[in-house]
Amino acid sequence: MPIHVIPPKKQLLPKGSPARNQTLRVAAYCRVSTDLDDQESSYEAQIAHYTDVIDQHKGWSLAGIYADQGLSGTSTARREEFNRMIHACEEGQIDMVMTKSISRFARNTLDCLNYIRKLKALEIPILFEKENIDTMGSSGELLITIMASIAQQESQSISQNVRMGIQYGFQQGRPRLNDTRFLGYGKHPKTGKLVIIPEEAETVRRIFRDFLEGMTPGEIVHALELEGIPSPCGKPDWPYSTVLSMLRNEKYMGDLLLQKTVTVDFLTKKKVRNDGQVPQYYIENAHDPIIPREVFTRVQGELLRREQQRKATGKRSVKALDMSLNGKICCGHCRQPYRRVAGKPGTDLPTVWRCRSRRRDPAISCTGRPLKEEIAKAAVVAAFNLVPERREDLIRLQERIRWGPLDRLAHEIEELRVRQRELEMTLNCYYETHMLDERTLVLCSRNRDPEEAVATLLQDLEDVQRQIQLKLSQHGDLAVQELQIASLLKLCDQITSRTGAKQETGSKRKAPRSDPSAQASCRSMEDFYARTDRIRQEGPVEAFSDALVFRYLDGISVEDRQLRVRFKAGIEIPLDS
Repeated sequence: MPIHVIPPKKQLLPKGSPARNQTLRVAAYCRVSTDLDDQESSYEAQIAHYTDVIDQHKGWSLAGIYADQGLSGTSTARREEFNRMIHACEEGQIDMVMTKSISRFARNTLDCLNYIRKLKALEIPILFEKENIDTMGSSGELLITIMASIAQQESQSISQNVRMGIQYGFQQGRPRLNDTRFLGYGKHPKTGKLVIIPEEAETVRRIFRDFLEGMTPGEIVHALELEGIPSPCGKPDWPYSTVLSMLRNEKYMGDLLLQKTVTVDFLTKKKVRNDGQVPQYYIENAHDPIIPREVFTRVQGELLRREQQRKATGKRSVKALDMSLNGKICCGHCRQPYRRVAGKPGTDLPTVWRCRSRRRDPAISCTGRPLKEEIAKAAVVAAFNLVPERREDLIRLQERIRWGPLDRLAHEIEELRVRQRELEMTLNCYYETHMLDERTLVLCSRNRDPEEAVATLLQDLEDVQRQIQLKLSQHGDLAVQELQIASLLKLCDQITSRTGAKQETGSKRKAPRSDPSAQASCRSMEDFYARTDRIRQEGPVEAFSDALVFRYLDGISVEDRQLRVRFKAGIEIPLDS
């Protein structure tokens, strides 16, 4: 069986071979993974090296130096120069790529092979100097697969070592903090500790004060944007979540909770909230506080109370920012809220509020009378001007709350937290040593079984946490009322034009600090009150104000012959109408 060989008519040559192109367009890729000074010299040295090599090689021309600085090689998403080089290869502007080693090209085995195959399909070889590998060679991919796997494993080992170093620093009380979007604090250039920025700290205190006085995060956002106060990012818009996260940030009271998140994949750098996957570290009094500890505790209680209220009603408090009376007017007969019925444009029909349970059928309709909006607003103004007559009632109510249930709940919460820390320490000790002391075994297990004892301890911890949440909610409710009273007493002085005189308000506040060199930190309730007191126009309230309604008013009950204006402070003003 004879076999004849038919010779090729045209010899196919690689795209980058000298026979095809007289001059090879060679590009070099460089990368260093950090911005440290000792890496800066390596970065510059790589650029200088490849510039000299390509310029001195006969038949080569420099097609560009692509260099990424301070970026990890485990992902190509943020490596702009690398992606620009690949795009240039696809556009036919590069014939060959040079790089120092496989680890400089990529530390992700999958990415490394994908891009090597992509360039190989374009007939563009990659030359790895350290390993002396040419990807167009017959054994190139096998060697690259092995070396890329080693590079990836090395990156994983480095990641684990860095994580252990960070955790060891946490155990020694050395935090890693990011202050680029942290309103109120900056980093000290030498010590690295958080230092207060006085101007921003005033905004932080204002947010906490507004929330305690009854404003929702959405209303706070609206007020900040109207006044042109920039967000932590320096932008005019304030996200709702930013205010909410600030109210929950323990750093504002001087403490640090370290390792709130954990990296679950060193290649993708994906982070998730630490819900017990790794230990957390809590440092008390790590830096100067912007918010007193007592104020922060009250805010957490109020956050919890509002969340429980939302779950109970199934509705989130959403208010139109230009309709402060929305949701505040209710019927004195059926206790249903009133709805706003706007007058038709071009007619003399006024805007009125009507009971939601009102029906066309008189037999089943509520008898609650409609209320003109102008009358409702006039009643609010009149009620504010009558508040000074209830001054003594406010002071007695404030003292009853402050020295009664508020103080008792604070003491009970502290006792429960001590018990919580004891249970957590016992459980942590068991998880590390797999042993429990004899006293714990006797108290928590009938048969001295460690597993039964641990189950009992976990149940006790859950019960303690549930009690803390309940008492925090109760404490937050009373604390908001107490602060409302203190703020309303201040407003009483301003309404009666007595702000310049020294008045006994029951809160015993100090005068606001006027010295610009005063200490930026804030550690006491009295200091917090003094710094956050609003400067309002003295004299009576002459016009309806959405801001005053949001801050002080709880609601208006519409009776047959009168209106009852209720304040969040706990007093009620009846008005004939």
